[in-house]
Amino acid sequence: MSECCERDITGPSGKTKHRESAEYRSLINRLARIEGQVRGVRRQVESEAYCVDILMQVSAIQAALNAFSRELLGSHIKTCVAEGIRKGDDEVVDELVNMLQKLMK
Repeated sequence: MSECCERDITGPSGKTKHRESAEYRSLINRLARIEGQVRGVRRQVESEAYCVDILMQVSAIQAALNAFSRELLGSHIKTCVAEGIRKGDDEVVDELVNMLQKLMK
């Protein structure tokens, strides 16, 4: 199997994907920043910060998660989806469409 869809039991799809070092570092760095932002919001709540200040930080977290999703989606399309299409695997397109429909709720 390809690096894009090796069978595994780690996630709901039962698939794994090897990521190149640069992509892996970029995703992990984004997640680390998001984790820090979430911890910051927790501290704000614990210290009884003003609601508007907390909401602004929540908005920043949502934007950071959207940026993470865009980066991951772009990589997925350029690697796994493109590879599947080249191999004649129409299921990758159906999977992408279903995932996009869920993301856009």
